[in-house]
Amino acid sequence: MPLDLSLATLVLFPAIAVVAPIIARFVGRLLPVPLVVFEILLGLLFGPAILGWIQPGEVSSALADFGLAMLFFLAGNEIDFRAIRGRPLTRATLGWLVSLAAGIGLAALLAPHLSAAVFIGIALASTALGTIMPMLRDAGDLRTPFGIGVLAIGAVGEFGPLLAISLFLSGRSPMAAASVLVLFVIVAGLAIWLAARGAGKRMHRVITATLHTSGQFAVRLVVFILLALAALSALLGLDMLLGAFVAGVLYRLLLSGAPERDIESVEGKLEGVGYGLLVPIFFISTGVTFDLEALVTDPATLLLIPVFAVALILVRGIPSTIAAPPGSSSRDRLATGLFGATGLPIIVAVTAIGVEQGDLTTGTAAALVAAGMCSVLVFPAVGLAIRGRPARPAGATDATHVPTEA
Repeated sequence: MPLDLSLATLVLFPAIAVVAPIIARFVGRLLPVPLVVFEILLGLLFGPAILGWIQPGEVSSALADFGLAMLFFLAGNEIDFRAIRGRPLTRATLGWLVSLAAGIGLAALLAPHLSAAVFIGIALASTALGTIMPMLRDAGDLRTPFGIGVLAIGAVGEFGPLLAISLFLSGRSPMAAASVLVLFVIVAGLAIWLAARGAGKRMHRVITATLHTSGQFAVRLVVFILLALAALSALLGLDMLLGAFVAGVLYRLLLSGAPERDIESVEGKLEGVGYGLLVPIFFISTGVTFDLEALVTDPATLLLIPVFAVALILVRGIPSTIAAPPGSSSRDRLATGLFGATGLPIIVAVTAIGVEQGDLTTGTAAALVAAGMCSVLVFPAVGLAIRGRPARPAGATDATHVPTEA
């Protein structure tokens, strides 16, 4: 009797989400491999490319999109701009601008047309903040000058590409896109300014009163802010991930000043919803929709994987060293570059847009995603080894709490 594919999809998505952390924990005793790698590989295994037990559909696609939005919301919520402001943020921004120019320039030599070069260049100029944060925490580097520099690189490496997507990939002229983006910045900036001045303090009592009741005001407020800013982005023709990222920053400011115990409780609930349900669906879906056939049937396309992996180091890694703290050793600068060159979520998002618009082939998109997976798997671990600060065992704590998902 043939396997009921819809039923298999319903069961296998949560099954992979359960099995992946177990595999990651087991393999992690020998080699620190981020959880996202196993989620994507298991999605690839059970997807149409290999076993065919999971078939992509509208429901899983919609949940994956919301999972990606939740990932960027959590990234925005985790960034402490007070810690990275000043020199780290300025240097990281300068490094990212160099990366963007270098990425588009290098991609122009590889891509068949300028539109494809822009997609590839933006993808190469990204950094996977959600991947490097837990590794910095486990290494005890989150509050060190080295860690603060890397966090600034990651923050700009996620927010910068979102701005670039909205400016260059929206289908508008650059001037019209910039005008719309300014309008979004004004609206979002006003909300952030009000939150920073304590506009959310009146909600703290409601949050406290409903933390352990069916009201769950904090979680409902997150969903509202996330969807409201994502909808505003879509209404203005911007990428929804920009709204999701800003929503995370806004929510962090709204919670500032609340009792520490309440903040920790709310963050635990958010991570439970995000990293326990929605974010895994996005990465599993990435594996399910991965075009393995286009990658392996064309030797030229397969060769693009190491080319793009090296390009990540040249385009993103080297300029990232600009943000290294003053007086950094050559080892620390090299480690900073490797952390900066670690990219995946933005690569997945940008290539999906490129394929949808017909500017990227599925083979090129698959090669970029594969290179991003290689960077996540190799670059941070090598960077920590070069720095000489091995990661602490799982379960070790740091003064700053960060999520352990990709």
